[in-house]
Amino acid sequence: MDDEDPSASNVIARNWNSSSSSSRLNQSPSMNTPVVSLERRINRLINANQSQSPSRSIYSDRFIPSRSGSSFALFDLSPSPSKDGKEDGAGSYATLLRAAMFGPETPEKRDITGFSSSRNIFRFKTETHRSLNSFSPFGIDDAPGLCHSPVKAPRKVPRSPYKVLDAPALQDDFYLNLVDWSAQNVLAVGLGNCVYLWNACSSKVTKLCDLGADDSVCSVGWALRGTHLAVGTSTGKVQIWDASRCKRTRTMEGHRLRVGALAWGSSVLSSGSRDKSILQRDIRCQEDHVSKLAGHKSEVCGLKWSYDNRELASGGNDNRLFVWNQHSTQPVLKYSEHTAAVKAIAWSPHVHGLLASGGGTADRCIRFWNTTTNTHLSSIDTCSQVCNLAWSKNVNELVSTHGYSQNQIIVWKYPTMSKIATLTGHTYRVLYLAVSPDGQTIVTGAGDETLRFWNVFPSPKSQNTDSEIGSSFFGRTTIR
Repeated sequence: MDDEDPSASNVIARNWNSSSSSSRLNQSPSMNTPVVSLERRINRLINANQSQSPSRSIYSDRFIPSRSGSSFALFDLSPSPSKDGKEDGAGSYATLLRAAMFGPETPEKRDITGFSSSRNIFRFKTETHRSLNSFSPFGIDDAPGLCHSPVKAPRKVPRSPYKVLDAPALQDDFYLNLVDWSAQNVLAVGLGNCVYLWNACSSKVTKLCDLGADDSVCSVGWALRGTHLAVGTSTGKVQIWDASRCKRTRTMEGHRLRVGALAWGSSVLSSGSRDKSILQRDIRCQEDHVSKLAGHKSEVCGLKWSYDNRELASGGNDNRLFVWNQHSTQPVLKYSEHTAAVKAIAWSPHVHGLLASGGGTADRCIRFWNTTTNTHLSSIDTCSQVCNLAWSKNVNELVSTHGYSQNQIIVWKYPTMSKIATLTGHTYRVLYLAVSPDGQTIVTGAGDETLRFWNVFPSPKSQNTDSEIGSSFFGRTTIR
């Protein structure tokens, strides 16, 4: 600017005179004459502020209006168009920020004189009284494009087991139930013709019983409270053992073939057999069983009592799922939607009457039922044989174990049935599943003769944490 072109200065002066003559409405008479130094200052301001329109008049006062609230129609003026027809970025950001801070329906303010701001060409904003909740960055009101709360990070589930136990002679039989975890934190496992106990607190292994060469263990089930364990055998007998004393207290007969499923209620022990029947046993009575439930046309391989001990669900190799009440000898509900054996059965601890079931290789589906209204709620194809199901008692999630063809373990979020984690490691079908008493850990067993311990569910006090739980590895040992 030190070597200015005189012609250029004349052009600037003429443009300034014409511009200032049209702008005298807002200027004092003393500002009508341009000065070269003032021209330079104006040019610098125009070049420095690139967000302003080149055709916009520059005023000398320090009045800064809110253009979004201006009444241009009073003087036949229209707001300057945005570049390339696009929305002004700063204005869009200010609008979005205002909506987030004060809500989308911020009322128009009146000026401090009490007159309506629509009388003025420009409008000032003044604060109004709002509730404390409205000052939250994510208020109660719905703001377009904004969430009410920050998105939670997904909970991290360790992808590897924290402990592995060798379980020699653990059978690869879909219809057996050989693993159960007691309320006293003791794991019972049927291996061949023996039952072993593993104390999760001390890691001590105890041999509970040996059925002999002519018999084998087909199922194990802990009583809801206490230290009694029921053992179903291949000869059709059910034995009751006191694990604290390693002593058998009773042997009950009634089945003609192996007992592959056991389920304890409040005062009843139910046993399901390959002879297609279910026997209800009250260990306080002298009789071996108090009632017999008939309905299945093939081996009974799944049994579960509801949490209120009012309903018993049974699944069989006949692809049927039945629901019985405490006094019925015929099923009160019958479901035939599965197209393969139903071994996986689980009652929800969160919703009364919500039942989940899983089908075998030809079915591969997890289905949900409302036994209160007798309705089929939903179904999802897992693309793999469903061997076991278990609900978390801490959160509304469930875990499924699978066989052919992927041998995986899946943690699901209910009711969306979105996958939280998929765990792999077993090389055979994951036929056995049990949940720890605190509801955080599961143990899985397979024909690869291993028991694997996984931390998959949070504790009730840490449902919102995203830290990994129990990810430490304690090595590999044997259960016998």
